[in-house]
Amino acid sequence: MECATMYCLPDSILYQIFLNLSYEEVLVVSQVCRRWYAVSRDEFLWKELFYQYYRIDRCIPRHPAAVSWYEEFKRLYDTIPCVEVQTLKDHQDQVLHLSFSHTGYLFASCSKDCTVKIWNNDLVISLLHSCNMKPYSWRYTQFSQFNSDDTLLLVSGVFGLQSSSGEIAVISLDDFSLLSRVRNKPYDVFGCWLDDTHLISGNLHWIGSMTSCSVLWLNRAFQDIESEDVNVVKRLFKLQNLNASTIRTVMVADCNQHNNPHLLLDYESQLASSASTCRIFDLGSDSDDEDLRMCKEITESAREDVADDVKPLEWKTNEEMEMENEPQQLLNGFLDDSLQPAMTEPQLEATTAKLLVKSWSKVDSDEIPTSEIVEGQKYLIFTTGCLTYSPHQIGIKRILPHQMTTLGPVLGEERTSTEFFDRLDHTIDVHGHIIGMGLSPDHRYLYVNSRAWPKNCLITDPLHPPPIAEEIDLHVFDLKTMCEVKRTLRAHKAYTPNDECFFIFLDVSRDFVASGAEDRHGYIWDRHYNVCLAKLQHGDVVNSVCFSPVDQELLLTASDDRTIKVWRSPRVLRIMHSKRPPKPRKLMFSWYLNQNS
Repeated sequence: MECATMYCLPDSILYQIFLNLSYEEVLVVSQVCRRWYAVSRDEFLWKELFYQYYRIDRCIPRHPAAVSWYEEFKRLYDTIPCVEVQTLKDHQDQVLHLSFSHTGYLFASCSKDCTVKIWNNDLVISLLHSCNMKPYSWRYTQFSQFNSDDTLLLVSGVFGLQSSSGEIAVISLDDFSLLSRVRNKPYDVFGCWLDDTHLISGNLHWIGSMTSCSVLWLNRAFQDIESEDVNVVKRLFKLQNLNASTIRTVMVADCNQHNNPHLLLDYESQLASSASTCRIFDLGSDSDDEDLRMCKEITESAREDVADDVKPLEWKTNEEMEMENEPQQLLNGFLDDSLQPAMTEPQLEATTAKLLVKSWSKVDSDEIPTSEIVEGQKYLIFTTGCLTYSPHQIGIKRILPHQMTTLGPVLGEERTSTEFFDRLDHTIDVHGHIIGMGLSPDHRYLYVNSRAWPKNCLITDPLHPPPIAEEIDLHVFDLKTMCEVKRTLRAHKAYTPNDECFFIFLDVSRDFVASGAEDRHGYIWDRHYNVCLAKLQHGDVVNSVCFSPVDQELLLTASDDRTIKVWRSPRVLRIMHSKRPPKPRKLMFSWYLNQNS
C-alpha cells in the first residue's frame, strides 16, 4: 500500500523529495519508472545538484555552450582526463617538459638525462625517436616546441654546472637530423617560434653590477643559406634590465584570433562573485564574511565597485609607467649631499640606469597606437622585473609584420647613438615570483602561476627579494583588454625558496586549465567556473602538463619521478573499451555506473 502511495505522488512532491537526494541517488531512482525518470531530468533539479556538488557560486552563470544543466553536470564529471591509462618510463632522470605537435600525432619530452624524446600518440603511446644532446656539451634539455606545420622541433637546453648559458637546437621531423644550433643566454629564456622558419633566442650583457641589457634575436631555422647576402640572424629588440633582473621565458601570442575567442568568459559576474568552499581548495577571499557580503551585493552598484577594483591595465610606455621626476630628484639629492639617508651603491646604479633608459630608448616611429591591433601583429611576452632579480612582472612588446624577417640591417633598424634601448609596450606586475605561464589555444588569455609576496612588503635589496608563499596563485589576463579577468585560483603548492624556485609549466585547453605543482600532484580546473576538478598523483614534483591540442580529454603529466603519465577521461575510456554501442537507455546513466564499477 505504501509503495502504491509513492507511485501516486504528484510530480511536485517527487521533485521536492529528489531535491534532498544526492546526484547518485537521483540517477538510481530515475530507473524506477518513466514518470520518475521524467522528474529526475528536471532542469531546476539538476541546477541545484550542479551548484551543490561542485560548490560553485550561483552568481556564475551556466557555460554558454551548455545545452542543459544535466549535460553540464555530466561534462564536468565525465570528460575530465583524470584516469591514468599508461606510464612511460623511458627517461633515466627527471622529466622537465612536454609539448604536443599541432596535429596531436606526436609529442616531445625533455629531461635531465639530456635527451629529447619524440613519441607517437596512438591508443598505446610508443617511442618514435630519442636524441642525445650530451655530445654538444649540454647538461640537460629543458623545453621543446613544434613549429606550426609540425615539420621542425625547437629544443632548448642548458650548458655546464657553472654556466648561465644554454643553446637552442632545431631538429627536422622528417629524418630527425639536427639543422641548427643557436646560443641562448640566460638559458631560462627558453626560446620560441615566431613563425614556421624563424625562432627567437636571447643574449645578456651586464653593464653594471645590477644593470644589464637583454638582446632578443630573430634567427632562421635553416642556417645553410647559399647566399652570403641573406641574413640568418637579426636583432629584434634590446631591453634594459634594472636591479639584477633579466628577460626570461619568452613566448609569442598571435593577435588575429582575439576578436573570436573559443571561450569568452562572463568576467563581470565571476569577479563580483564570492567563491564558496571548493571540494579541493578555497577559491575565495581570505574572509568568509567578505565572501558572504559580496554575494549579497550583486547589484548594479556592487558590479561597478568590483569593476573599479580591477581596472584595465592600459597600454603605456615605460616613461608613463614610472614616476618621471623621482629618479632625477634622487640623483640631484645625491649630488647636492642633501639625500638622507645616503643611497647605497646598488640604489645609485638603479637610479642612474632609470635616467639613462629614459633618454637612450628608441621611440617607436610607427604612427599606430599601441592599443590598436594591426593585421598580422603578434605580441612578444616574457617575464621580467624592476625591483629584484625575482621575475615579478610580465613584459609585452608588439611585433609588427615588417619585423618578422631577418631581411634588412643585421643589427635591426638603424638607430642613433641616443637610441640604445627599445621601450616595452606594456608591463603587468603580479607582486610575486612568477613560476609559470601559458596561453589559451586562441591566444586571447594569458594564465600565470605565481607565488605571492607578503602584502605591503618593501624591497630594499634587489638581491634579497621578499619571502614567497607556498600557495601558488593562478592569474588570468585578457591580452585584448589588458585586464586581469578572474579572481586568483588556488589549489597547488610549492615549497622551494626564491633562489631555488623553478618553472612549473601549465597548459590551457578550450575548457580546462592544468598545472603541475611541488606537492606531487597535477591539477585541472574548469576555465569557466574556476573550480578545481581533479588532482593527478605522481611520486614527486610535477614539472609539466600538456593537453592534446585536438582532444582535451587527453592529458600528459611529467614529473621528477622520471615518468610521464597519460590520463584520459572516463567517457573516452568507455568508448575505447566498448565492443558495441551501448543501448540508449544505458547511456542515460552509464557515465555514473562506470565510475563505480
